[in-house]
Amino acid sequence: MKSVCFYFKIHQPYRLKRYRFFDIGNDHYYYDDFADDEIITRLANNSYMPMADTLLDMIKSGNGEFKCAISISGTAIEQLQMYVPECIDKLRALADTGCVEFLSGTYSHSLASLEDPEEFMREVKAHDDLIYRVFDKKPAVFANTELIYDDEIAMLVASMGFKICLTEGAKHVLGWKSPNYLYKAATAPKLKLLLTNDKLADDISRNFNNPEWDEYPLTADKYVNWLSSLPEEEQVVNLLMSMDTFGTFLPESTGIFQFMRALPQFAKENGIKFTTPSESVAKLKPVGELSVPYPMSAMDEARDVSAWKGNELQREALRKLYSVAERVSLCDDRRLKQDWEYLQSSDHFYYMSTKNLADGASHAAFSPYDSPFAAFTNYMNVLADFLVRVEEQYPESIDNEELNSLLLTIRNQASEITSLKKEVTSLRTDLENKEETAPKKTSLRKAPDKKKSTAKKGAENN
Repeated sequence: MKSVCFYFKIHQPYRLKRYRFFDIGNDHYYYDDFADDEIITRLANNSYMPMADTLLDMIKSGNGEFKCAISISGTAIEQLQMYVPECIDKLRALADTGCVEFLSGTYSHSLASLEDPEEFMREVKAHDDLIYRVFDKKPAVFANTELIYDDEIAMLVASMGFKICLTEGAKHVLGWKSPNYLYKAATAPKLKLLLTNDKLADDISRNFNNPEWDEYPLTADKYVNWLSSLPEEEQVVNLLMSMDTFGTFLPESTGIFQFMRALPQFAKENGIKFTTPSESVAKLKPVGELSVPYPMSAMDEARDVSAWKGNELQREALRKLYSVAERVSLCDDRRLKQDWEYLQSSDHFYYMSTKNLADGASHAAFSPYDSPFAAFTNYMNVLADFLVRVEEQYPESIDNEELNSLLLTIRNQASEITSLKKEVTSLRTDLENKEETAPKKTSLRKAPDKKKSTAKKGAENN
């Protein structure tokens, strides 16, 4: 029986407000709260909640036979909790069905996997802890920011205990191979790889409402027939789409929600089963190894990381940001750490892209800035203030190793002082208890003899 797994991605960054050069050192709040509120509320009302309701209907109407996966960033969860908490409730309802698997990822949808391995692992842990607190689910399948993956990242993911990773079925990596099989990582053989099928995903997300497409209009039975016509030996079809697609880029008036609701019935008639990534991997065996020496991603036609590191502006911004990674990791300033988290979102660097033609137009459509240079200038102004704050806590005159040693000494001394205080308190308590329980001492002076005292008084009277 052929298996299909839908993956729905939810991510929103904290957008930066217009931050001028003269704000550096004077204004330490960097975010456009109004834009964040407006965008996340609009997307939740138009896309996230209607799609959550649609998925819940699909699960209930099929008695739990429809299954899927959701990837949601930590920054998106924070904003939904803040501005649209009812959307979190709907996502919880999906989690409670047992038919939706929540994926692991980076907290802020960052590029840490390309820049700093230790920060990457910290972010993944922070993300998964939040998923557990909010949805009571422990992620077992890893999906990096925009599916960024290479052989080195595979080793990092495996070292964190993951057995399954979702990544891009890029043609320049696969060659003649099909993405509809289970593979294993060349550098970490225990890590199983699920690959996305871009063409079948794009048929929904990009072409569903495209009257110039030669297959227009797309219906549920036509789409299921395409899935059914795939070679019998192909194991699983992984379809990754942004949840923004449903209701926003494809408005409700296009019939996209009705299309989705009709899929399970036609799939059942054609012997196609919907599954979660963990379930599909449990039943399949890898058909071979996949080696990816250079990073690939799900972004742009090139399917590489040039969307974020394609020009000198982006590389300089990333270099400056991650130059203080170790110092930020050592600090205890909550606000500083929060800003560090938000400034890592890959969106900031995406807006700086100068890629032209179709890719450049796509980047510009999502950017709140007039140009890539404006995006770079605004971000670097914010980053300059952030770096000043880091410098105030940990001066650059002290190198990282020396700073780490000093902080370790300070923390050890603090720990020793705390231990000594506890010991003093314990000794004082013991002493007080002993004093309370000890028997009272009697006087050693002898009481006067009454007879002698009377005789003495009589002699004095005589």
